[in-house]
Amino acid sequence: MSELEKQLSFLKEIDRLKSVVRQSPLLDRSRKENSAEHSWHLAMYALVLSQYASAAVDTNRVIQMLLLHDIVEIDVGDFPIHGGSSQEVQAEQESKAAARLFGLLPQSQRDTFVDLWHEFENAETDDAKFAKALDRFQPLLINVFTGGGTWTESGVPQQQVFDRYGPAIKRGAPKLWALCEQWVAEHYAGQLDSQSTN
Repeated sequence: MSELEKQLSFLKEIDRLKSVVRQSPLLDRSRKENSAEHSWHLAMYALVLSQYASAAVDTNRVIQMLLLHDIVEIDVGDFPIHGGSSQEVQAEQESKAAARLFGLLPQSQRDTFVDLWHEFENAETDDAKFAKALDRFQPLLINVFTGGGTWTESGVPQQQVFDRYGPAIKRGAPKLWALCEQWVAEHYAGQLDSQSTN
């Protein structure tokens, strides 16, 4: 198979990411977003918000990580943050999916993409910390601006929101986390106010 044939095979295969439905709704609440939309939206977040990274980042590399990070969901589906799945099982399944999917590419691209995917997963470099922060920030924003979204559906308490989103956002984008803390506190205070009036 030629280099171009391998590249086109990969590009055809990743079309399937458009069919992986996530738990998060669109902001207009008309339907749930899919993983391809999520990845595109995160790339835009990186392009627009890179000044809020905790350290200087290479925005282009951050965008590449965000476009690649959920491709594994073609094989394993979405693991919602509040779903309670085993992190070890998830990591193993996603690693196998990364090997298969990126393995469709010519070797040099395969190796580059696998390295970027692992860098995102490990979240140890400044670029990856910021990418991981955005991957938590976007669904948090969606939940806040859809009246609770998946938090309401799953009965997620405020402390769990802080515990699951806070460390990654604070580590990679502390100014965004300060805003998130305010949003979350206001959301849960409003929720309590509406419950007490019913």
